[in-house]
Formats: sequence, structure tokens, C-alpha cells
Amino acid sequence: MKVIFALLLMCGSTLSFAVEQAEEIFKQLAPSLYQIRLIDKASGEKSSIGSGFQISSDGLIATNYHVISGYARHPHKYNIEYLDNKGNKAALSLKSVDVINDLAIVQRAVTTEMAFFKIAEQAPTKGEELYSLGNPHDLGMIVVPGTYNGLKNESFNDRIHFTGSVNSGMSGGPVVNKNTEVVGINVATSGNQIGFLVPHDKLLALYLAYQNSPPESIEQQMAAQLMRNQDKLITTILNSEWQLKQLGRGLIPTIDVPFVRCWGESNSDKVDAQIMAAVANCDLDENTYISSDFFTGSLEMEYRYMESDKIGSTKFYHIFERQLNQVAPGNQAGKDDVTEYQCHHDIVKPEGSNIKNKSVFCTRAYKDFPKLYDVLYIGISVDHEQYALLSHFTISGVAQETSLAFLTKFMESVTWK
Repeated sequence: MKVIFALLLMCGSTLSFAVEQAEEIFKQLAPSLYQIRLIDKASGEKSSIGSGFQISSDGLIATNYHVISGYARHPHKYNIEYLDNKGNKAALSLKSVDVINDLAIVQRAVTTEMAFFKIAEQAPTKGEELYSLGNPHDLGMIVVPGTYNGLKNESFNDRIHFTGSVNSGMSGGPVVNKNTEVVGINVATSGNQIGFLVPHDKLLALYLAYQNSPPESIEQQMAAQLMRNQDKLITTILNSEWQLKQLGRGLIPTIDVPFVRCWGESNSDKVDAQIMAAVANCDLDENTYISSDFFTGSLEMEYRYMESDKIGSTKFYHIFERQLNQVAPGNQAGKDDVTEYQCHHDIVKPEGSNIKNKSVFCTRAYKDFPKLYDVLYIGISVDHEQYALLSHFTISGVAQETSLAFLTKFMESVTWK
């Protein structure tokens, strides 16, 4: 298999040392590294590729969930296989997944004990040099030096910020320290030498759980993980401080947690505008990948304020009501994954609030994951003729009881100043 060493820009003896260390690491680890392939049964061709690495002597291999997600969702359509450093190919079986942390464990058949990667006992220190291994763009295994920069602050589920080139095809490959211990798993990139890794402790937890109690069904395992994660997320949000901020004549809630970020825009610089408009948007800076056309775990809150004394109240209301057409679900999902939305309409004045809303609350169920729903709420104020406030949220992959608790707190928090 072709070997490429991708090195950061260095100079003098530092470059020579990095090359020597990268070469030595690759020599040690190459037999336990794999390209992971998803094979379409009908065509016999690769549908997607990623990387993987052996984590036990009996053939267990770690990779990203998204690398093998096609098989996890449609096992009758795909096969999984590996390609090792000598060009050998063989089938893999899916053993366990962690869909929240984008991890999977697959297994190859072995006849004798094999070398495997050791998972580190401790996290790296900030600034520590690490080595990312993988198979970018189907070019062959590479080693990429980089730097550990701690956990990403804006993530609800832990991700390591890694300064290094994590490219397409390297997903699922290991990131090791100088002692060749796994401290992270390649998962994503933002370009410009900004990569993200799954911390090693998430893989260790998945491996130990599999050793103690292998899942009876991958689908049931995923459903349980999604349920636990949404409960943890929404409970954390409901128990956090909700701060009221002014938007026009209204007060709107924002949530004081680092993983929900807010943005704003207005047309206040347009002195000749017939309608003054201001928008605030808050969302969760991550989601959970189920398949290429199905994402969940997202949260979005949006507020739109409009005011005018230059047009009549009827025209103003019709213009404002058209804002409803811009409201959409916060996640991507297809008809095979979710039902049609079922909606309830009402005129509501929430307890403790002085605003009267024309409200719409909609839910759609997940077909393969019972008791999980996407929810969408829209409230448009109807108690003033020349100004109005639209409040909206979407949550994907949430339990019914949890969604109603969020709805109640959200509605009661939106009010006039």
C-alpha cells in the first residue's frame, strides 16, 4: 500500500526529527491500520471509505459510526470490508456503535492473536504533539503531526480541538501520542489545520460496554443512545439560566450555556425602510449524524420583531404573517425516517406572560426510533396593530414529555417589555 507522510511546515533539525518519528510510528502501527470500505452489494463497488484501527488481539477494529452508517441503517444493501497494509481484503461484521460520539466497533476474522493499539489511560496535555493516522482521499495511509488544544468549548458532547490536517478518508483513524497510545479518533475537519477528534475515553467506554454486554440489536442500541442524549441535553438546558434580552418592545429568552450560541441582525441602518425589523437566532452548534440524509439532536430558537407607523395595520399584519413561510424544521430528515407533521393551532396567552400569540405546535415521529419526535413551535403576537413578535423553536429527536416541558418554559419566557 502506498505510504505518504504529510508533515506540517517545520525547519532544520525539527523537520528531520519529525520525519524520523513519523516514520517510526508508521512502521510500528501499519499492521494494525485499515481502510474501512462500505460496499454496495448490487454494484460491487465502494460506496464510501474511511479508516480504522485494531483495538484487541481477537480482531476488534474501531472506526467512526458515519463510516459504516449505511450498513447500520441498511444491512441488506451494503457489506463492510477492510483493506490492510499489505493489500489484503476481507469482510467485517458490525458489533457495536456509539451514534452520539460517532464511533463503531467492527470485527475481522482472525486465526491467531494480532497486534493492536493501546488506548491511553490519560488525556494529553495542552500543546502536546500528536500523530493522526488515516487514509485521505483513497491515497494510502498517512501520518500527520499536530497539536492537542484541549476540548472544544462550544460542544455539548466532547470533541478535541486538534491542529492538524484531518482530511476526507481519515475518519475513524487513530490519533496517538509519542508512546503510540490512542488519545483520540479522527472525526471531522473545519479546514485550515483545524481538526476535531473524539476523545479516547469515549472509545474505551464503548469497548468495555461491548465486552460486558454486546447489544442485541444495533437499532435498539442507537434508539437508547438517542433517548439518553436528548434527555441529558434538554434537562441541562431547562436547568440552566434563561436570560431575558430586549428585542424591540419584546423580551426574549436566551440560554446561558456555551454550546448554544446566539446571533442577531437588523435593518436599523435603513432610514427609509417602511418596517423596522430585527432578528435574533440561537442554536446548538452540533447535531447527531444518523445517515447522509438524516440528522437529529439539533436545537434552534429564533425571534423576529417588526414595527411600523408608516403603513396600515392590515398591510402590516399580512407582511408580518408572511414571516411564517420562512420557518422550517431545524434538521434534515426524509419520508423514510419520519412521519408527516401533525399540528395543533390555538390562540394562547401563556401564564405569567403579557403577550397573546397565534400559536402552532407540530410534531413528527421517528419511524425507526420509537418515542422520539421532531417538534416545531411558532408563536406570532396578535395583540398590537403596529408591532409584532414572532417566536419559534425546533428540537429534533426529543421525547414527548421533554418537548412539552421545553414548550411551556419557552412560551412563558417570551413577553412584552
